[in-house]
Amino acid sequence: MTTEDLNAHFAIPGILSFDDHNGLTRANVTTSAASGTIYLQGAHLTHWQPAGQTPVLFTSQHSDFAPGKPIRGGVPVLFPWFGPDTQNRASGQPAPSHGFARILPWDVAFAALAGDNLHLTFTLAPSDTTRSLGYDHFRLAYQLTIGTTLTMQLTVANDTPQPLRFEEGLHTYFAVADVRQVTVTGLEPTSYLDKMDGMNLHPASHQPLTFVSATDRVYLDTTAPCKLHDPAGSRQITISKSGSDATVVWNPWSEIASRLPDLGDDEWPHMLCIETVNAATNAVTLPSGQAHTMQSRISVEATSTPS
Repeated sequence: MTTEDLNAHFAIPGILSFDDHNGLTRANVTTSAASGTIYLQGAHLTHWQPAGQTPVLFTSQHSDFAPGKPIRGGVPVLFPWFGPDTQNRASGQPAPSHGFARILPWDVAFAALAGDNLHLTFTLAPSDTTRSLGYDHFRLAYQLTIGTTLTMQLTVANDTPQPLRFEEGLHTYFAVADVRQVTVTGLEPTSYLDKMDGMNLHPASHQPLTFVSATDRVYLDTTAPCKLHDPAGSRQITISKSGSDATVVWNPWSEIASRLPDLGDDEWPHMLCIETVNAATNAVTLPSGQAHTMQSRISVEATSTPS
């Protein structure tokens, strides 16, 4: 649909509208409870701000907002693989990191206001691009509920006669005042794969997670909620989930950030990714004709201002 078609079919006066930014179509949300921005490329949520709060999501000022290029920040939707492509595909051509879902245009299927919450549904079906990578029989539906809390729900349907194995993720970038002062709780009893150590498996630390250097960990076999404690930002963010058996925590620190052209050298202290995923040994094998839903729910609570 064109922007005009989207506004004609789905716009809600004063609440939801569609426009173009650098050749990308986006949905703009403003309710009494929250504001938000979603790009149809990737069904990519780049902004969520509950009323009375500062923005909860981090999006880089250096991000490429261009057709076919991933956006740095917000909530990229990862499917059907996580990280570099390790799946069997129909051709040997290069494949996009983290899958094709975050760089393809999605369709708007539904929009409605219920109370103070705006409900949006986006869908993705097979295309020439996905078929060239060996994915011809799947359907994705991504439901967002934008209000004082944020709910993101990704459903994968398998239309093949065979089981469909895939990885998936909601690669959420959180805005923090200073990652060097942040702690994360909820993962203390969980072992993890450490990308900074050759993807070796490390035992559970039994301590809250703090940050003193580049961090890239896949916490396995965990359905536990996480709490991001941001004392310099005077708030606590809770990430609850279902249908997800792994959690990824990532911050590039200065050295890796300097190698990322779409992330400013001074931006890394102000972001932390806590990602709801199914990856590695927690990848999903979905039987023929079945569907799988993964959900992440984010809430924010103000805390006392540090002295």
